[in-house]
Amino acid sequence: MPVPPGDGAGPPRDEPTGEPRDPTGEPRDEDVRDELPPDLDPTAFVGPYVFPNNSRRRVPGVLYLLIAAALVAVYLLAGGSPLVNAGFLLAALLLALVGTYSLVSGWNLEVDERDALVAATAEAGFAVGHASAQMGWRGLLSRPTWRILLYSAENPPTRRGLVLVDGVDGEIIDRIFEDNPEDWSGLDGDLTAGEVTYAPPDAAPPPGEPSANGSPSANGVEH
Repeated sequence: MPVPPGDGAGPPRDEPTGEPRDPTGEPRDEDVRDELPPDLDPTAFVGPYVFPNNSRRRVPGVLYLLIAAALVAVYLLAGGSPLVNAGFLLAALLLALVGTYSLVSGWNLEVDERDALVAATAEAGFAVGHASAQMGWRGLLSRPTWRILLYSAENPPTRRGLVLVDGVDGEIIDRIFEDNPEDWSGLDGDLTAGEVTYAPPDAAPPPGEPSANGSPSANGVEH
């Protein structure tokens, strides 16, 4: 028969772990986990990924400006109070600067990754196979810029390139194209790793094979 709480049963315990539970009902520190926001959680993927728009920076910028205006109003209306001093104006100035920067740098992402890939492909001058897009920012105003990595359609690719596309107006910022210097000789035709056997430099070669100094060996003994 279960013993009711308060009759020697001790503090309540978690059912999964059997450990004592906080009587106030508050979660313990070890039970608290960081969580990604829904728009950045890869496990919630249900379709094409949409890069977050830089225009979201304007939201905190507006909040900073509103708080700065409120601090100035408090200073002007209650300047004679011992609780209000010049620190209100200093805080308002700092918040106004941060809020203004947030508004100015809150560019609207007019060009998405598909448009950037199309623009980069047009600049390539060769048939594009594999390609990837990465969002970056440039300048003091953090203007969004797409970094498009391209490979030619051959298997394995013989050409590759990097194209920078402006995320606001789609302008080509820079482009670099070159012969593909990557050695893919260890890959088969399906671009999957083939079997590679590694032998340490000081390992004895098989019988009949030349050793490191060029002389053949027999039964693992160099001549």
